[in-house]
Amino acid sequence: MSKKRIFVIHTGGTISMMEDKESGAVKPGEQNPLLVSTSLLNEAATITTAEPFHLPSPHITPKEMLELKKLIEDTCQTTAVDGVVITHGTDTLEETAYFLDLTLSTDLPVVVTGAMRSSNEIGADGLYNLLSAVRVAGCEEAKGKGVLVVLNDEIHSAENVTKTHTSNVSTFQSPQYGPIGIVTKREIIFHHAPTDHQHLEVADVHKRVALIKAYAGMDSYLLTALKDLHYDGVVIEALGQGNLPPATVPAVQALLHQNIPVVLVSRCFNGIAQDVYGYEGGGKHLKELGVIFSNGLNGQKARLKLLIALSSTSDLQQIEQIFEQ
Repeated sequence: MSKKRIFVIHTGGTISMMEDKESGAVKPGEQNPLLVSTSLLNEAATITTAEPFHLPSPHITPKEMLELKKLIEDTCQTTAVDGVVITHGTDTLEETAYFLDLTLSTDLPVVVTGAMRSSNEIGADGLYNLLSAVRVAGCEEAKGKGVLVVLNDEIHSAENVTKTHTSNVSTFQSPQYGPIGIVTKREIIFHHAPTDHQHLEVADVHKRVALIKAYAGMDSYLLTALKDLHYDGVVIEALGQGNLPPATVPAVQALLHQNIPVVLVSRCFNGIAQDVYGYEGGGKHLKELGVIFSNGLNGQKARLKLLIALSSTSDLQQIEQIFEQ
């Protein structure tokens, strides 16, 4: 059997950094150490590489995410590849993965991976995670499952995975759902798969969408400031099943009157936001005002979804339908 052809895109992050032994600082070096390791990966697949930018993940913006989408689609149309792997810093890895999951027009396996320890630290996990990602990207069963995130021998869907620990190598988890597969020494095993997959067109990423978290005693000043600063949309990590302190309600109404969509998720990492409670600021009250409830996404992913939706429509009903899918 001929080896699979895997297109590996390096973007930066801890997986491509080294620890300074004198200062202890982890930072980019003169050369990405993963590029030196390509020969090792060629035992598992035929590798071609690209490095469109070299950034720590807090420097990644939707602009770079859109650049990756275009690079992947252009390469898949012009070059014979069987799968794509992206190496990425872990802080915003789940956001890039979800952006691509929503917007990519390909059924080829696309796998995002990273590392929690730099290349010269004891127990470095970067090369192993990259090799695992290459194996998953070359797996026939990975086709049509959307963008996948592979670290620490686990395969997660981009929609559900999130970073749960600041430093542990098993930081990436899918609360409520768990991984959809595992990587073993001999094979790739998928034990369940997403039931549906949403695709959205994205024209640009120029809209301004804020993400804020609700808290006990929250007032309306921050939401009012967002309206006055001409933000195009707001995502709120609300309390419980989707409730807000009553003092925020006038500002929420003012945003909606300006045709600025307000999307609600829960600040809880399990469960979904629903319009249950009927008191002032409760979910039922907010739903009646026109607040959009997101079905199970965390705040950072709901923000990206709203940003993408706003690139093609400003109609609140259409945006609500996008979030209901």
